[in-house]
Amino acid sequence: MKPLLITGLVAGTLDGLAAVIMYYSRTGNDPMDVFRYIASGMFGRDAFTGGMPMALWGILFHYVIALGWTILFFVVASRIELLTRNWFVSGVAYGVVVWLGMNLIVVPLSQVPSPAGPKEWAGILRATAVLIVCIGLPVAYAARKYLRADK
Repeated sequence: MKPLLITGLVAGTLDGLAAVIMYYSRTGNDPMDVFRYIASGMFGRDAFTGGMPMALWGILFHYVIALGWTILFFVVASRIELLTRNWFVSGVAYGVVVWLGMNLIVVPLSQVPSPAGPKEWAGILRATAVLIVCIGLPVAYAARKYLRADK
């Protein structure tokens, strides 16, 4: 249980920092807007005028989602040993899976007013690369370390 929580926190922190840095460097706007956007998945447009409380909800939702992706990988990797044998390839593939899951399932099912995800190939590749580096690789590496230690 502890490795799952630690891995989820690490992945969530890396991904959150990447999102904040990319957003701020592109717009110069309040970095907490990233988390208000995440909160809008639950609260709709009201999240954008909700100030710090909505940003805090967004941070909570962000970590819950990162933990969910972490748990999913650990569960699948505990059943399919191939995923822990080559953690790098698995991590790259999982980053792509996370991007697809977020953009084709999670965000469309949310109340986000208008998806802010990239619509051109360069943006899609950049967003996918962030998920590979911040979620896929750390989660796959941790799964290899902790799941193989059990054997």
